Amino acid sequence: MNKTAIIVPCYNETKRLKENLFLEGLQRYEEMTLVFVDDGSKDRTLDMLHSLANQNSKRIKVIPLTQNSGKAEAVRRGMVNALEEDFNFVGYLDADLSTSVDAIMEFPRILELANVEMVMGSRVKLLGKDIERNVGRHYLGRFFATYASICLKLAVYDTQCGAKLFKNTPRIKSIFSERFLTNWVFDVEILARYIIATHYEGSKDPSGLIVEKPLNAWKDIGGSKLKLPQVPTILKDMVVLAYSYSPTIYKINKDSQNKRS
Repeated sequence: MNKTAIIVPCYNETKRLKENLFLEGLQRYEEMTLVFVDDGSKDRTLDMLHSLANQNSKRIKVIPLTQNSGKAEAVRRGMVNALEEDFNFVGYLDADLSTSVDAIMEFPRILELANVEMVMGSRVKLLGKDIERNVGRHYLGRFFATYASICLKLAVYDTQCGAKLFKNTPRIKSIFSERFLTNWVFDVEILARYIIATHYEGSKDPSGLIVEKPLNAWKDIGGSKLKLPQVPTILKDMVVLAYSYSPTIYKINKDSQNKRS
């Protein structure tokens, strides 16, 4: 049985944390361990997480950060911790369960059967799918995805869905080994680091190592940390991302084209 660790970053989640759904998920999936990272919450979130861990101490772990560092660093710290253990697969999920435990636990099957290292949840509104999204956030997400496709030269539909799972490999460990340069667009930065890592390790086209899995259901939960005042910071993150990674990725694509010609 392949063991899976799911990182859940938390910041002031007292009103949104559905403890019963996480516990029910543990009952359904014996191979799953939950790693909650409290990002310096100022409410009772950390107390709730310790109470939750007491109900299943073997498969629930709590990592408290002393100060608020942002979602990117909370996810990274949890990933680094879990990647050092004997889990086959390690990923992350939003604390509000807008993507359910059941949904992300479909991802290990893809990693088991396909020769890929990364599975990304994708919120595609199709017939037969129950995808409920805030209109503004939907179009912001499309902007992110278009920007990422241009910067990374990678056809990706949904970079910002908070559900991703990775094989526990040295390459994935290297991606999370250093602090991210961005916070709001760190999901795109993960892809940028992955493209660079696969190229310099002589692997095949990274797009063949990543799968986007359309979710059957997704619901936009109220209380998101993404608000209008964050827009300037997000734009700054996007500039940092382009400045830091685009020249290298452009060179990689140019080298690849020269080799094919």
